[in-house]
Amino acid sequence: MRRHAAIGERIVRAAPALVQTAELVRSSHERFDGTGYPDGLAGEAIPRGAAILAVCDAYDAMVSERPYRERLGGEAALAELRKCAGAQFDPVVVEAFATVVGERVSPQ
Repeated sequence: MRRHAAIGERIVRAAPALVQTAELVRSSHERFDGTGYPDGLAGEAIPRGAAILAVCDAYDAMVSERPYRERLGGEAALAELRKCAGAQFDPVVVEAFATVVGERVSPQ
């Protein structure tokens, strides 16, 4: 499972038009506290685009129905992102995301 970010990077790098996004794909599972993968990057060492992808992907996963759990409402998903800011997610990215998305979510 932990190899998929590096594998994704190789796939994206093979498409000339997407070469610039390969690093973002590789770094999208890094954690702000440095415990992510594949390179163990932390804080500002994580490319900003990858930090944005991580927050967007997590939010989408939480608000989507899954076979193993019900979806969360938008406000609950934002609360979870905020709870994990500083550890899993870049807190600046979380707050920017919450500002934009928070205006569009309804309580559930």
